[in-house]
Amino acid sequence: MALRGVWQLQKLIVSYSDWGGSSRGIRAFMESKLPAFKESNPQLEVVTEHIRGQHPHLKAIYSKSSISLFPTLPCRCLTVLTRNHNERVVCVKNLTPEEILLQATRLRNALGRKVIKLKTRHVTKHPSVQGTWTTDMKF
Repeated sequence: MALRGVWQLQKLIVSYSDWGGSSRGIRAFMESKLPAFKESNPQLEVVTEHIRGQHPHLKAIYSKSSISLFPTLPCRCLTVLTRNHNERVVCVKNLTPEEILLQATRLRNALGRKVIKLKTRHVTKHPSVQGTWTTDMKF
């Protein structure tokens, strides 16, 4: 998914085994669906990795960019780009090529952020001093 016009998924690593039976679906995916997936996503770097004796998986590497402004530096640097990489690994053992394509599309559409459990049902920067409004209020 694009955040402020920048795709968050930078690299997709397809790991498979040429010998294992659980990699049958991903080998078919690499022959039939992966070339079309690469052509439809030119911003994405897709790498295949041969691993023997392990189950196949898709590894997504996301890049979270944040721009900081430093106008007072002596070198007159206006923007400094810092990167923090997040990774997600999805096991695709014994899946069909269509299901693997669905998993790859879900990884591409994700932001790559960590899931944070919310403590309350509503999130606000300025919480009410009087408390949360409910329908049981009596005047």
